[in-house]
Amino acid sequence: MRIHIAADHAGFELKEHLKSHFAAAGHDVVDHGNQEYDAQDDYPSFCIAAAEAVRVQPDTLGIVIGGSGNGEQLAANRVKGIRAALIWSVETAKLARQHNDAQVGSLGGRMHTLEEATAIADAFISEPFSGDERHQRRIDEMSRYEQRR
Repeated sequence: MRIHIAADHAGFELKEHLKSHFAAAGHDVVDHGNQEYDAQDDYPSFCIAAAEAVRVQPDTLGIVIGGSGNGEQLAANRVKGIRAALIWSVETAKLARQHNDAQVGSLGGRMHTLEEATAIADAFISEPFSGDERHQRRIDEMSRYEQRR
């Protein structure tokens, strides 16, 4: 699977770790920045770039990372057609995929150990959308609203 990944300074260490982890697992990882640690960088452009890439490549997923994951989720959700979810546990990561068919997971690099964050990211990447009618109905409702904006 192709995984689009992005992070600001607060998520840089985790991004670099996950890039290696996903590549070792056989995934094609595309890094949307930042390419080097910069304590003054801003997350929106990196997260939006990763979400845009996921939007134009529907069979891909994205992981965006910052300090808490909140702003990164908000930035990714600005991309029309993207459903980005804050994933802060293995369970929320799985539910984001199962129930919401989220294409982008947002992680807080300051909220978890590398081991915890890796387990959360793995859960998000490996979990499929359930396809249940009730979940699809809710996604469709959000998509209809988004199209009117």
